[in-house]
Amino acid sequence: MLNGKEIVLIISGGIAAYKSLDLIRRLKERGARVIPVMTSGAQEFITPLAVGALSAETVFTDLFDRQAEHDVGHIRLARDHDLVLIAPATANLLAKFALGIADDLATSILLATDKPVLAAPAMNPKMWQDPATARNVETLKDRGVVFCGPASGEMAERGEAGVGRMSEPLDIAAAAAAIFRNTAQQTRDRPLAGRHVLITAGPTHEPIDPVRYIANRSSGKQGYALAQAAAEAGARVTLVAGPVSLPDPENVDVVHVESAAEMLKAVESALPADIAIMAAAVADWRVASAGAQKIKKDRNGKPPALELEENPDILSTVGHDPKLRPSVLIGFAAETQDLVANALGKLERKNADWILANDVSPATGIMGGDANTIRLVSRDGIEDWPEMGKTEVARRIITRAAEALAARS
Repeated sequence: MLNGKEIVLIISGGIAAYKSLDLIRRLKERGARVIPVMTSGAQEFITPLAVGALSAETVFTDLFDRQAEHDVGHIRLARDHDLVLIAPATANLLAKFALGIADDLATSILLATDKPVLAAPAMNPKMWQDPATARNVETLKDRGVVFCGPASGEMAERGEAGVGRMSEPLDIAAAAAAIFRNTAQQTRDRPLAGRHVLITAGPTHEPIDPVRYIANRSSGKQGYALAQAAAEAGARVTLVAGPVSLPDPENVDVVHVESAAEMLKAVESALPADIAIMAAAVADWRVASAGAQKIKKDRNGKPPALELEENPDILSTVGHDPKLRPSVLIGFAAETQDLVANALGKLERKNADWILANDVSPATGIMGGDANTIRLVSRDGIEDWPEMGKTEVARRIITRAAEALAARS
């Protein structure tokens, strides 16, 4: 249930602190390592000696401990473990946590942690029902803190009963295990949480003069579908998009550009990223000297001669720059002939991990359509995918890219 998990247990100052001794035992029975932190109030009820003996760990008590803080120990306690558990969580500690007060070791850990926090409240029923406590609890829930209890029953005070008792150690241990199960499920559902994914999409427009340009028939649909799929997988997504007629995907940072040079600049600005998928159909050439005014026919009615020069190769630029290259770099090859041969050549020249090759001959309807047929070309071989909608293709690509990234992390 908790095998291999490291739990920072904050014990605060209430009579229920005695239950924390049993809680340590229950957590360790389930395979957890328990790192105890005691407030000064907690030490009035139970001793660090007893807590240390049961946990078999150093008991941390002082924010200004010279030995523990020589390397900012409270930050290590906040970040280097899997869960922060407060049991008992007194009204005072919850109030400080909600208000952002960090005046001792326990509250400093709580404000510095980026790990899940589980609180097991324990206090007099009147204190639990007080509007101030209710507001603090709601604030903490909004910030993602999980609560176990309090339970109802007899209190330490003579004749007092109601909701305020700390939950039993077995229930708290079960709540901790549930957090890890939920976290594991979220990892499966959102495999790119905390990752940055960069995607390019659409065509580029290379100006001939103020009213004309060189372009292609890319709709941007596949790149936009990839951006949406990456966002759904939990990633922070930057989409660099050429001129398209599509609404911006939800929860995606979109940078709109026109030309290949602008796209390269936007890509370089967006890096570093964990995964980059270059789905844009970037124009290979641009006019060497675009007209400042609309270009007219000559006196004999003949069209002007256009001198072309090569555009920057964005995929190759990123692929060969060790400072820019993401862990997983994927390119597209839109071809009308020699699909696999051209894709293999592109894989080597651009130093990509995969090339997603598709036949964009007019008869296929892929350019501008809603379906795609992919061949995934890598150094491990070639995979033929059946025809799928572009949304389904995007989800499959993102799933595979997330798996590749996890294997390299």
